[in-house]
Amino acid sequence: MQKWKLTTCLAALLAMAGGVPPTAGAEDLLDIYREAVANDPVLATADAQRLVVAEGVPQARAALLPQLSAGLSLQQFHPGYSGVVNDNNGNTEPTNSGHSRQRDLTLTLDQTVLDLSKFARERQAKLTAEAQNATYEGELQDLFVRTTTAYFNVLVAQDQVEVFKSYEDAYKQQYDQAVIKFKQGLAPEADLSQSEAYYLFIKSSRVDAETAVKDARRALQQLTGKEPGTLKTLRDDIPMERPTPDDADAWVQQAMQQNPSVLAASHLVRADEHSINAARAGHLPRLDLAVGYDKAGAWSSRLPGTASYGPGNTTVGLVLSVPLFSGGLTQSQVRQALHQRDADQGDLETVRRQAARDTYNYFNLVEAGIGQVNDARNAVEAAKKALSSMRAGYDIGIQSLTNVVVAIGTLADIRSQYTALRHQFVLNKLLLKRTVGAATLKDVEDINRLLQ
Repeated sequence: MQKWKLTTCLAALLAMAGGVPPTAGAEDLLDIYREAVANDPVLATADAQRLVVAEGVPQARAALLPQLSAGLSLQQFHPGYSGVVNDNNGNTEPTNSGHSRQRDLTLTLDQTVLDLSKFARERQAKLTAEAQNATYEGELQDLFVRTTTAYFNVLVAQDQVEVFKSYEDAYKQQYDQAVIKFKQGLAPEADLSQSEAYYLFIKSSRVDAETAVKDARRALQQLTGKEPGTLKTLRDDIPMERPTPDDADAWVQQAMQQNPSVLAASHLVRADEHSINAARAGHLPRLDLAVGYDKAGAWSSRLPGTASYGPGNTTVGLVLSVPLFSGGLTQSQVRQALHQRDADQGDLETVRRQAARDTYNYFNLVEAGIGQVNDARNAVEAAKKALSSMRAGYDIGIQSLTNVVVAIGTLADIRSQYTALRHQFVLNKLLLKRTVGAATLKDVEDINRLLQ
């Protein structure tokens, strides 16, 4: 009876190694991605930051457009003591001569004709906005990776729990069998103690694996803002294809042209060049067109009906401003702009080198992953056969319990490694595209088709 239970447990375990049947009504990767797009705070922050920086363009352009202002002033004048008067009782009182008012209406229109610093600031704002747009594009592509990574982490953790559960059952059956053999005098007490120790150890490991699943699901919830349901799993027969094009240098070249971080850093360096021009323009003359209109009026309470309004006056002219000395401010601003450009050039080179390194790395990982996944699949099959042989040998007394336990643990380790390698291979292909700035929603859809 005990032997039949153990065989049944192992058969179920080996069947599990061949794949998990489709789950009806389960969520897939696209479902999770749509929730992440709508609720991920990282992406929302990047979008808001993009809009903040974009407002710098119309603000810089506003300095080049007409500036119209209006003013209205109203003043009332109260004269001081002007004499005394006698009342009917012979008393005297001070008197004044009333008050007067003056109103002044002005309209002013200013238009920049020539100010190289303002033109340079506008170009700088445009390139800074382009840099932020590239950064946001990078966040969009990062969301593909973060969503897929979090999704796969749940699948791998769940698979690990299933492995531990199956081997916990196997160890439990092995322990029960050791108890029977010990009572029958067919096994030493050492076998009984050893099988019990292995069973309790794997039971504790299974609890740790279940905790890891909970944490992985919380990480997925962190993206979407809601508790994920049952997830579809990765098929066993995933296509093992090499990168296209099959040339690492071609991928690196693409990264130098499309990687969002490289583009953002490049835009910032170009923006710094315009910032330098704007600072240097602080030494140059500025020419503005000024148009003014003024109309004033006055009246007095002493002389009712004598309000006086003068004719409106219109002035048109060109105003030339020539900076002479500003305490060294302009020179300091030029040096500051130069230093900022140098710093951003350093950042650009750092980003380019990192992008090239990551591209080579993920290209090599994808290539190596093909052999790793195939080898791990074959290793699982070999470990299954080894365990079966060890079990049969133990039943007839030619294999020790230690060998059986080692075979069970070896199959568990290989099965876990095979699961991790399969998921990592798919993820590495997405990471390669993300590194060169070519990841799209279609890549997520392609991965989603590998789920069942």
